[in-house]
Amino acid sequence: MELQRITSRENRRLVHARKVRGGKERGHIFIEGRRLVVEAMRSEIRIIECFVAQGFNGDEVLDEISSQGILISELPVPLFRTIASTEEPQGTIILAERPDRPVNDFGVELKSVPIFLFLNGVNNPSNLGAILRSAEAAGASGVFVSKNSADVFSPKALRASMGSAFRTRISVNSELAEVLDRARADGLDCLAVDRSAGASYLQADLTRPHLLVFGSEAHGLSASELDLIGGGVSIPMENDVESLNIAVAAGIVLFEAKRQLAIRYALLV
Repeated sequence: MELQRITSRENRRLVHARKVRGGKERGHIFIEGRRLVVEAMRSEIRIIECFVAQGFNGDEVLDEISSQGILISELPVPLFRTIASTEEPQGTIILAERPDRPVNDFGVELKSVPIFLFLNGVNNPSNLGAILRSAEAAGASGVFVSKNSADVFSPKALRASMGSAFRTRISVNSELAEVLDRARADGLDCLAVDRSAGASYLQADLTRPHLLVFGSEAHGLSASELDLIGGGVSIPMENDVESLNIAVAAGIVLFEAKRQLAIRYALLV
Protein backbone atom coordinates (compact mmCIF):
# COMPACT_ATOMS: atom_id res chain seq x y z
CA MET A 1 0.00 0.00 0.00
CA GLU A 2 1.47 3.31 -1.11
CA LEU A 3 0.58 6.55 0.67
CA GLN A 4 1.00 9.93 -0.95
CA ARG A 5 2.21 12.49 1.58
CA ILE A 6 0.82 16.02 1.65
CA THR A 7 2.52 18.74 3.68
CA SER A 8 1.01 21.97 2.37
CA ARG A 9 -2.24 23.43 3.69
CA GLU A 10 -2.89 24.93 0.27
CA ASN A 11 -2.63 21.61 -1.58
CA ARG A 12 -5.46 21.64 -4.15
CA ARG A 13 -6.90 18.34 -2.89
CA LEU A 14 -7.12 19.69 0.66
CA VAL A 15 -8.77 22.84 -0.65
CA HIS A 16 -11.29 20.62 -2.44
CA ALA A 17 -11.86 18.55 0.73
CA ARG A 18 -12.70 21.67 2.72
CA LYS A 19 -15.20 22.73 0.03
CA VAL A 20 -16.87 19.31 0.22
CA ARG A 21 -16.95 19.52 4.03
CA GLY A 22 -18.66 22.90 3.77
CA GLY A 23 -21.27 21.71 1.27
CA LYS A 24 -19.83 23.75 -1.59
CA GLU A 25 -19.26 20.73 -3.85
CA ARG A 26 -22.77 19.29 -4.11
CA GLY A 27 -21.78 16.19 -6.06
CA HIS A 28 -19.48 14.93 -3.30
CA ILE A 29 -19.88 14.11 0.39
CA PHE A 30 -17.46 14.28 3.32
CA ILE A 31 -17.22 11.15 5.49
CA GLU A 32 -15.15 11.23 8.65
CA GLY A 33 -14.30 8.58 11.25
CA ARG A 34 -13.35 4.94 11.05
CA ARG A 35 -16.81 3.50 11.72
CA LEU A 36 -18.56 5.73 9.19
CA VAL A 37 -15.89 4.98 6.60
CA VAL A 38 -16.50 1.26 7.10
CA GLU A 39 -20.26 1.83 6.70
CA ALA A 40 -19.61 3.73 3.47
CA MET A 41 -17.50 0.88 2.10
CA ARG A 42 -20.17 -1.73 2.83
CA SER A 43 -22.87 0.49 1.31
CA GLU A 44 -21.41 0.42 -2.18
CA ILE A 45 -21.13 4.15 -2.62
CA ARG A 46 -18.32 5.33 -4.89
CA ILE A 47 -15.32 6.53 -2.89
CA ILE A 48 -13.17 9.15 -4.61
CA GLU A 49 -10.19 9.52 -2.30
CA CYS A 50 -9.00 9.03 1.26
CA PHE A 51 -7.02 11.13 3.75
CA VAL A 52 -5.39 9.71 6.88
CA ALA A 53 -3.55 11.32 9.76
CA GLN A 54 0.04 10.26 10.23
CA GLY A 55 0.11 7.32 12.62
CA PHE A 56 -3.49 6.28 11.93
CA ASN A 57 -4.01 2.76 13.28
CA GLY A 58 -6.32 1.19 10.74
CA ASP A 59 -4.35 -0.94 8.33
CA GLU A 60 -7.26 -3.24 7.46
CA VAL A 61 -9.44 -0.25 6.53
CA LEU A 62 -6.69 1.26 4.41
CA ASP A 63 -5.93 -2.10 2.79
CA GLU A 64 -9.57 -2.36 1.69
CA ILE A 65 -9.58 1.19 0.32
CA SER A 66 -6.25 0.68 -1.43
CA SER A 67 -7.44 -2.59 -3.00
CA GLN A 68 -10.12 -0.57 -4.80
CA GLY A 69 -7.46 1.61 -6.42
CA ILE A 70 -8.41 4.66 -4.36
CA LEU A 71 -5.76 7.29 -3.71
CA ILE A 72 -4.75 7.54 -0.03
CA SER A 73 -2.96 10.65 1.21
CA GLU A 74 -1.18 10.86 4.56
CA LEU A 75 -1.15 14.18 6.40
CA PRO A 76 0.68 15.36 9.53
CA VAL A 77 -1.84 15.52 12.39
CA PRO A 78 -1.96 19.36 12.55
CA LEU A 79 -2.64 19.50 8.82
CA PHE A 80 -5.25 16.75 9.06
CA ARG A 81 -7.11 18.85 11.62
CA THR A 82 -7.49 21.64 9.05
CA ILE A 83 -9.81 19.47 6.97
CA ALA A 84 -11.55 17.52 9.77
CA SER A 85 -15.10 18.44 10.81
CA THR A 86 -14.76 17.22 14.41
CA GLU A 87 -12.79 18.60 17.34
CA GLU A 88 -11.17 15.23 18.05
CA PRO A 89 -10.60 13.63 14.61
CA GLN A 90 -10.35 9.84 14.44
CA GLY A 91 -7.69 9.92 11.77
CA THR A 92 -9.50 8.99 8.56
CA ILE A 93 -11.61 10.90 6.05
CA ILE A 94 -12.98 9.88 2.68
CA LEU A 95 -14.66 11.86 -0.07
CA ALA A 96 -17.36 10.04 -2.02
CA GLU A 97 -19.98 10.64 -4.66
CA ARG A 98 -23.30 11.79 -3.24
CA PRO A 99 -25.68 8.80 -3.19
CA ASP A 100 -28.66 9.06 -5.51
CA ARG A 101 -31.41 6.67 -4.36
CA PRO A 102 -34.63 8.69 -4.61
CA VAL A 103 -38.12 7.42 -3.86
CA ASN A 104 -39.30 7.01 -7.43
CA ASP A 105 -42.46 5.12 -6.52
CA PHE A 106 -44.43 3.96 -3.50
CA GLY A 107 -43.67 0.29 -4.00
CA VAL A 108 -42.79 -1.62 -0.84
CA GLU A 109 -39.92 -4.07 -0.87
CA LEU A 110 -40.18 -7.49 0.75
CA LYS A 111 -39.86 -7.30 4.57
CA SER A 112 -40.14 -3.51 4.51
CA VAL A 113 -42.65 -1.60 6.62
CA PRO A 114 -45.13 0.14 4.25
CA ILE A 115 -44.41 3.53 5.79
CA PHE A 116 -42.92 6.53 3.99
CA LEU A 117 -41.85 9.64 5.87
CA PHE A 118 -42.05 13.25 4.76
CA LEU A 119 -39.75 15.51 6.79
CA ASN A 120 -40.89 19.10 6.43
CA GLY A 121 -38.48 21.79 7.55
CA VAL A 122 -36.35 19.52 9.72
CA ASN A 123 -33.33 21.81 9.92
CA ASN A 124 -31.31 20.17 12.69
CA PRO A 125 -28.86 17.85 10.90
CA SER A 126 -28.37 15.63 13.97
CA ASN A 127 -32.12 15.06 14.28
CA LEU A 128 -32.38 14.44 10.55
CA GLY A 129 -29.63 11.83 10.67
CA ALA A 130 -31.17 10.15 13.72
CA ILE A 131 -34.52 9.87 11.91
CA LEU A 132 -32.81 8.17 8.97
CA ARG A 133 -31.17 5.74 11.36
CA SER A 134 -34.55 4.88 12.92
CA ALA A 135 -36.13 4.61 9.48
CA GLU A 136 -33.59 2.04 8.35
CA ALA A 137 -33.75 0.16 11.65
CA ALA A 138 -37.55 -0.09 11.49
CA GLY A 139 -37.53 -1.03 7.81
CA ALA A 140 -39.33 2.06 6.49
CA SER A 141 -39.81 2.14 2.73
CA GLY A 142 -38.50 5.61 1.98
CA VAL A 143 -38.01 9.19 3.15
CA PHE A 144 -38.86 12.51 1.53
CA VAL A 145 -37.02 15.62 2.75
CA SER A 146 -38.33 19.10 2.02
CA LYS A 147 -36.37 21.92 0.40
CA ASN A 148 -35.99 23.90 3.63
CA SER A 149 -34.58 20.98 5.63
CA ALA A 150 -30.96 20.30 6.56
CA ASP A 151 -28.65 18.55 4.12
CA VAL A 152 -29.07 14.79 4.52
CA PHE A 153 -25.41 14.27 3.60
CA SER A 154 -23.78 16.99 5.71
CA PRO A 155 -21.06 15.70 8.06
CA LYS A 156 -23.29 16.13 11.15
CA ALA A 157 -26.26 14.37 9.56
CA LEU A 158 -24.08 11.52 8.33
CA ARG A 159 -22.58 10.99 11.79
CA ALA A 160 -26.05 10.88 13.33
CA SER A 161 -27.36 8.46 10.70
CA MET A 162 -24.39 6.10 11.27
CA GLY A 163 -24.46 5.03 7.62
CA SER A 164 -28.24 4.77 7.17
CA ALA A 165 -28.18 7.75 4.79
CA PHE A 166 -26.04 5.67 2.43
CA ARG A 167 -28.65 2.92 2.12
CA THR A 168 -32.09 4.48 2.64
CA ARG A 169 -34.23 5.61 -0.30
CA ILE A 170 -34.26 9.39 0.09
CA SER A 171 -35.76 12.10 -2.09
CA VAL A 172 -34.49 15.58 -1.26
CA ASN A 173 -35.92 19.01 -2.17
CA SER A 174 -39.41 17.50 -2.08
CA GLU A 175 -42.62 19.51 -2.27
CA LEU A 176 -45.27 18.46 0.26
CA ALA A 177 -48.32 19.01 -1.98
CA GLU A 178 -46.79 17.10 -4.89
CA VAL A 179 -45.77 14.13 -2.73
CA LEU A 180 -49.20 14.01 -1.05
CA ASP A 181 -50.89 13.90 -4.47
CA ARG A 182 -48.64 11.06 -5.62
CA ALA A 183 -49.13 9.12 -2.40
CA ARG A 184 -52.91 9.38 -2.50
CA ALA A 185 -52.98 8.39 -6.17
CA ASP A 186 -51.10 5.22 -5.20
CA GLY A 187 -53.54 4.41 -2.40
CA LEU A 188 -51.54 5.55 0.63
CA ASP A 189 -53.16 7.04 3.72
CA CYS A 190 -51.59 10.39 4.60
CA LEU A 191 -51.24 11.45 8.23
CA ALA A 192 -49.55 14.29 10.03
CA VAL A 193 -47.71 13.33 13.20
CA ASP A 194 -48.36 16.46 15.24
CA ARG A 195 -49.06 17.29 18.86
CA SER A 196 -52.24 19.17 17.86
CA ALA A 197 -53.90 16.02 16.46
CA GLY A 198 -56.64 14.47 18.58
CA ALA A 199 -56.22 10.80 17.72
CA SER A 200 -53.41 8.71 19.19
CA TYR A 201 -50.94 7.02 16.86
CA LEU A 202 -51.98 3.77 18.57
CA GLN A 203 -55.40 4.10 16.93
CA ALA A 204 -53.97 4.12 13.41
CA ASP A 205 -53.79 0.94 11.36
CA LEU A 206 -50.15 1.23 10.41
CA THR A 207 -50.17 -2.09 8.58
CA ARG A 208 -51.72 -0.12 5.72
CA PRO A 209 -49.38 1.88 3.45
CA HIS A 210 -48.95 5.38 4.89
CA LEU A 211 -47.17 8.64 4.23
CA LEU A 212 -46.40 10.17 7.64
CA VAL A 213 -45.56 13.87 7.70
CA PHE A 214 -43.41 15.42 10.42
CA GLY A 215 -42.91 19.17 10.82
CA SER A 216 -39.96 21.19 12.03
CA GLU A 217 -38.54 20.77 15.53
CA ALA A 218 -39.41 24.34 16.51
CA HIS A 219 -42.77 24.97 14.84
CA GLY A 220 -44.29 21.66 13.83
CA LEU A 221 -46.72 21.86 10.92
CA SER A 222 -48.67 25.00 10.01
CA ALA A 223 -52.47 25.12 9.92
CA SER A 224 -52.44 25.19 6.12
CA GLU A 225 -50.10 22.19 5.98
CA LEU A 226 -52.32 20.26 8.39
CA ASP A 227 -55.33 21.06 6.20
CA LEU A 228 -53.43 19.87 3.15
CA ILE A 229 -52.55 16.57 4.81
CA GLY A 230 -56.10 16.05 6.06
CA GLY A 231 -55.66 13.73 9.03
CA GLY A 232 -53.28 13.42 11.90
CA VAL A 233 -52.15 11.51 14.97
CA SER A 234 -50.27 12.51 18.09
CA ILE A 235 -48.17 10.74 20.71
CA PRO A 236 -49.90 10.98 24.12
CA MET A 237 -47.57 12.22 26.86
CA GLU A 238 -47.74 12.55 30.63
CA ASN A 239 -47.06 15.50 32.93
CA ASP A 240 -47.82 18.25 30.42
CA VAL A 241 -44.59 17.69 28.51
CA GLU A 242 -44.77 20.07 25.56
CA SER A 243 -43.22 17.89 22.88
CA LEU A 244 -40.84 15.06 22.06
CA ASN A 245 -37.62 15.30 20.11
CA ILE A 246 -38.62 14.74 16.48
CA ALA A 247 -36.22 11.81 16.03
CA VAL A 248 -37.68 10.13 19.12
CA ALA A 249 -41.22 10.72 17.86
CA ALA A 250 -40.43 9.25 14.44
CA GLY A 251 -38.85 6.19 16.06
CA ILE A 252 -41.89 5.60 18.28
CA VAL A 253 -44.34 5.64 15.37
CA LEU A 254 -42.11 3.61 13.05
CA PHE A 255 -41.60 0.84 15.56
CA GLU A 256 -45.31 0.78 16.35
CA ALA A 257 -45.87 0.12 12.64
CA LYS A 258 -43.29 -2.66 12.80
CA ARG A 259 -45.01 -4.13 15.87
CA GLN A 260 -48.44 -4.07 14.20
CA LEU A 261 -47.06 -5.81 11.12
CA ALA A 262 -45.40 -8.49 13.23
CA ILE A 263 -48.74 -9.24 14.93
CA ARG A 264 -50.58 -9.27 11.61
CA TYR A 265 -48.12 -11.69 10.01
CA ALA A 266 -48.18 -13.91 13.09
CA LEU A 267 -51.97 -14.20 12.84
CA LEU A 268 -51.73 -15.05 9.15
CA VAL A 269 -49.29 -17.94 9.72
